Amino acid sequence: MKYFNIEEFNCQETGENKMNPEFLEKLDELRHECKFPFTITSGYRDPSHSLEAKKEHPGMHTKGIAADIYVSNGVDRFKLLITAFNMGFTGIGVAKTFIHVDTRTSQPVVWTYQ
Repeated sequence: MKYFNIEEFNCQETGENKMNPEFLEKLDELRHECKFPFTITSGYRDPSHSLEAKKEHPGMHTKGIAADIYVSNGVDRFKLLITAFNMGFTGIGVAKTFIHVDTRTSQPVVWTYQ
């Protein structure tokens, strides 16, 4: 990877890291296309991670095909969203301070966080 260190994607509770290499390549390309630095706030999550253990079905983070990217302003948020859509990311969540991107194989979806 050109823009990231693999350790940035370690599970914050277990230290495990089972990120999908193809996803990481796509994320690296997204960073290249956006032309601004990314801070990864969440990458891989072990199924035992407190956020995942509450769910009926583990999320995309447990499959190593998701990342949450810190975004500090509306201009970067817009650019990141447009670029992610155009590159074929199929799961996109928009929060106040981060954007979630993933490459799920089910129906593409966009959501917001409360």
